[in-house]
Amino acid sequence: MADGMADGMKDLGALDNLASGDQPLDLLVVGAGPTAIAIGAEARRVGLSTLLVDRGPLCASIVAFPVDMLFFTTRDKLEIAGVPFGIPEAKPSRQQALAYYHGVVRHHQVPLALYEEVESVSRTAGLFALETVTTDGAQRRRRRLARAVALATGYFDHPRRLGVAGEALAWVHARYREPWSHFGQRVAIIGGGNSAAETALALWRAGARVTIVHRGAQIKPSVKYWLRPDLENRLKEGVIDARFNTEIRAFVEATGSTPRGLRLESPSGPEALEVDAAYVLIGYRPDTDFERRCGIEVDPQTLVPAFDPETCETNVTGLYVAGTLQAGRRTDLIFIENARDHGARIVRHRLRTAAT
Repeated sequence: MADGMADGMKDLGALDNLASGDQPLDLLVVGAGPTAIAIGAEARRVGLSTLLVDRGPLCASIVAFPVDMLFFTTRDKLEIAGVPFGIPEAKPSRQQALAYYHGVVRHHQVPLALYEEVESVSRTAGLFALETVTTDGAQRRRRRLARAVALATGYFDHPRRLGVAGEALAWVHARYREPWSHFGQRVAIIGGGNSAAETALALWRAGARVTIVHRGAQIKPSVKYWLRPDLENRLKEGVIDARFNTEIRAFVEATGSTPRGLRLESPSGPEALEVDAAYVLIGYRPDTDFERRCGIEVDPQTLVPAFDPETCETNVTGLYVAGTLQAGRRTDLIFIENARDHGARIVRHRLRTAAT
């Protein structure tokens, strides 16, 4: 198995050779998640030269998901690029999804430039110039040219922050991976949505003493229907604690006689909560700064970029946005299953544009 995995990684790395020349690409895609892969595969299918550029690994957001995560969406709705998702289970695991999307890349021979960050995008005389730098420690710089660019960067790289003192402490986490290191520990979960609910239950079942801290009056109504009763019953039993209508004022490190913990503001006044670790799970946001640097107009309230829903083209000719970027703040509106056709829309528009 180890040899097979090594061969697979060589194959993925070699795909960049397909777009290693100096000629402008027909369509360069910033991002390498499922939506980006779907765009690249569609471009390959119709004969457009393409390349996926990402500052991390292939499907970085799924790589960073909780280790034991199962998708809520069924396998058929996660299929992209005409490649069947051939597993017996109705809802795939994180590992199965990663294997599937890697397989799609191999099947369509989608060229990749991984661990390469796009620092700027400019357009002159009908061509886009992208200045990039590798993120593997070597800091190699490169200038890539393209006739069109699609941004499919998602939002998972940018967790929302509370903006309070102590949030950068090592024991305050913005992402949850697995529960086992917290056995016997006091752990605070900040948030009231799906991620907070799933994490609280997983940690409790692994032996942690969990307290949910949420500014709302109750767990959010949007929590998945099979999670909500499970969590509510644990709260009623008292095996998971909760502080509702409560705001975080600061995270405080242990000093002298002062224990590590949270400083809270609840309806009954200020409160201190002693913890060993905390998870701030309050959602994610798109990288609107990058969008604006590319020249895209972004609504300051909704963070929705200016784009044509039929073609995904933005106010910048030849520059497209795909996937969850289109939803702005409402990251709960667009998922893999309802962004799978963005690649087809973009490529159709590129073909029409080239024909005129």
